[in-house]
Formats: sequence, structure tokens, C-alpha cells
Amino acid sequence: MTYGVSGGDENRLVDILPYLIKPHKNYLNQQLIKISLIKSYQVILPNIIFLGRYLGMPKIAKELNALQVKRIKTPGFHFVGGVAGLALQFKNSDAASWILRVRIAGRRKHIGLGGFPQVSLAEAREAARNQLSIIDSGIDPIIKKKIDKSRLKAEAAKAKTFKDCAQEYLKKHQSSYSNVKHAKQWVSTLETYAYPIIGNILVSELNRKNILDVLEQPIKDPKTNKKIGTFWEKRTETASRVQNRIKSIIDYAIVAEYREKINPATWSGYLDTQLPQPNKISTVKHHPAIPYTEVGDFMTKLRTHKTISAKALEFLILTGVRSGSVRLAQWNEIDLENALWTIPAAHTKTRQAHRVPLTKQSIKLLTDLPKIKGINYIFPSTRGKALSDMALSKLMKDMQKREEFKSDGVPHGFRSTFRDWAAEQTNYPDELRKVASGHKVGDSVQQAYQRTDLLEKRRRLMADWANFLDKPSVTKTSKVVQIRKKA
Repeated sequence: MTYGVSGGDENRLVDILPYLIKPHKNYLNQQLIKISLIKSYQVILPNIIFLGRYLGMPKIAKELNALQVKRIKTPGFHFVGGVAGLALQFKNSDAASWILRVRIAGRRKHIGLGGFPQVSLAEAREAARNQLSIIDSGIDPIIKKKIDKSRLKAEAAKAKTFKDCAQEYLKKHQSSYSNVKHAKQWVSTLETYAYPIIGNILVSELNRKNILDVLEQPIKDPKTNKKIGTFWEKRTETASRVQNRIKSIIDYAIVAEYREKINPATWSGYLDTQLPQPNKISTVKHHPAIPYTEVGDFMTKLRTHKTISAKALEFLILTGVRSGSVRLAQWNEIDLENALWTIPAAHTKTRQAHRVPLTKQSIKLLTDLPKIKGINYIFPSTRGKALSDMALSKLMKDMQKREEFKSDGVPHGFRSTFRDWAAEQTNYPDELRKVASGHKVGDSVQQAYQRTDLLEKRRRLMADWANFLDKPSVTKTSKVVQIRKKA
């Protein structure tokens, strides 16, 4: 395209050029300017330079060679030619870098191309051409670099292994476990059965086969080291728990956007098509419990022991609560005036505070206990801390070895003893028996409208239980304890 300028208009070229090029500014910004002015060389050159400045063109520089660039020692920008806008920014002998000066969307920007001499002159020119090519395509390379870096960072954040996700999940949910033992079981089962097989696999890449590899891993006889079956077959209850724990961790990964695919550890409609139902291959083993027909004689033997563990076990039997609540019980939870023990939510399996009515037998036991200055635990260990989980179990094992009772039993089994007695020997409703044991009653709707914990009714139930424990063991009978009528 040619723009003509008549002989008398040379002096007005500077004034009219903006109007001449305005319709073609985008074209001129992206292409090499080719203007043929029918005038002398003295008119054309100054005004082409002006035109370049008007459009924001980089300074035209003499093309330097590698040796000339190496000799640059003066601080500042040194344009090296070869590619418009390419310069060496020299600060000192240890700090020199390549800069491409460009104008994008009307704004001047500097694009870093690397340090010198790590990046040679030839490499810098090639990189500058690539950047200009990106600009010509309508993309801001600086913004593109930021987007690429952000995308790379996001992808790196998603590159989580199953073990990474498991540790994150456990950390976020540590306060939701019913006790320290429960939390340790989570970690132990994952370390034993899951991590060796899928721990280092990206959670985004886990599939059904990986999960089945965990659940069907071989179980060997410890003596012969021969395979005796699979994890799912031989340790079904534990395997089922591991499957549920893996599922929870992968669910967490999906919500955290570490994974987009479906959860391969889902049981219903997925793993249940590959594995037999747990209840078809394994029967649930309940905690062994002393029958209520023998509990009276057991209490007589137990009361001959004067240790803290014995007192804790007696209190557990009288109240019908879990061993963890008893071992962690503190004096500030006890209200002797109102005969009430309020177990804080942190010490219950349901994570809800539970009120326990105290019978006269329970109150006597508590008032007979010594209070140690500086220790708030009701049943402290010799070190002044809470009794260990094994303290009560060891007591019962030792009593059994001395033949102080016949039937098998563990501390947790006394909850079953209490419920069996209440079901077979009283007319108290099932709802009351469950609340007394610290269980939730009914569905979520019923729980939402339940405004009472039936405390006063439970007082009568627990008083009858405590009185029953004071009696010698009786032969199982169909006779039931009648619920006392209100006066």
C-alpha cells in the first residue's frame, strides 16, 4: 500500500501521519512497516522513525555479535539487535540477564529470557522470536506464563498419593474419634494392610483392582508361612473396616479435587459384585460376658479387691457405661448432692454428653475413695494419669486365673450382662434400657424431637440393677421385677 505526499506537503507529514495510519494501526502493529513515500531519502527516513515511535516500535539497534556482547561491562540496558527490543540488562559481572522490551495492548512490558552467560546470544534471540510470535497470535506471554505456572502448581497439588490423603484425612478428623484407641486402630490397620499395597499410588489413579489387591492379599500361617486364605476370608471384620476406611479417604480426595473418577472402594453396586457379603463368611464375635445369673457372686469376689482398678470395674458395672468413660472420669463431673454423673461429650462414643444417675451404692464407692491433691481423675494410675485400657482387663484375667469366677468375661461384656438382665428380669421398656447404656434411640428425626434423656425413670432402673448386684447369684428364672408405681 502506498501513501503519496506532494512536493509542498513534506513539512506537514508529521501532522497528517496519525490520520493516515489510524485505520491500519492493528495491521501495522503486527507486520513489518512498509511505506513507500514518493519523496527523497531525507524525507522518508526521519518520518519512518517517527512512525515507529508513534506505534511503540522498539528501538532500532545495531546487531551485535557474541564477542561484542561479552565485552559489555557498563550497567544498564544494552540493545543487541537481531530481534527488535532484545537487550542485555547488565548490573555487574555476576548479574546480567536478557530482557525483551515489548508493548502489549498499549503498555510497555519487560519479558525475562534468562541469565547471561547461561543463555547465549543466539538462544536469547531465538527465545525473543518465540515470544514475539506468541504476541502476534494475540496472547500476552507474561499472563500465559502465570497461567501455566498456576496450572502446574494446581496439578502438583493434585498429585497426592493415597498415603498423603490418608494422613490429611486423619489429621482433619482426629477430634471425631471416640477415643485414642480408635484413632490408633485407624492408623494401625492402614499401615498394616493398605499402605504396603496402595500407599504410594496416586489417589487419582487408584482403581478397583488396587482395592481388591488390598482386600484379597494373602494371609499366611505364622508358623508354616503358607497361605491359609485371603484377608477378606480370614479376617473379614477387619478387612471390612479397612474397606470402609479406604472409601472414606478416597471420598475425601474426591471432594478435595485430588481425584475426578468414581470411588473404587464403594461397596454397594461395586465391590459387592466382586466379593461375598461379610456376614456370609464370618459371624460377629461379641465380647464375652458373665451371665447375670452369676454376676452377684462375681461382685462379692470383686469387692474383696481394694485396688483402684477393682473400684473402677465395680463403678463400671454399677453404672453400665463404657470403660473409657470410667477410666477418664474426673471429680468435677460428679454431683453428689444431686446423685448425678455427667460424662462430657469428649468421653463418650456418641460424642454427646451423657447423664448417669448415681445409686446409693455408687455414691458410697465414690465417697470411700481417697482424693489425691493435684489429681482430678477419680481412678488414677500410680503415675497420677488415667488408668490404661488394659488395667481392667488384666484384673479380670488375674481373677479368672485364681478361679474367682468361672464364665469367660471382659469389662465391656458387663454392658451385655446389664441389658440381658433388664430385658429378661424387668418390665422396663427397651428405649429406657438403651438410653441407660448410652445408646442413641430412634432415627435422626426422633432424636431431634426427643427433649429428655429420661433421667428420673433411669434412676429407678439403675437402683434395681444395683440392688440386684448386691444379692448372691440366683438361678435363671422367669420372675421379673415390677416397675414401681409412682406414689
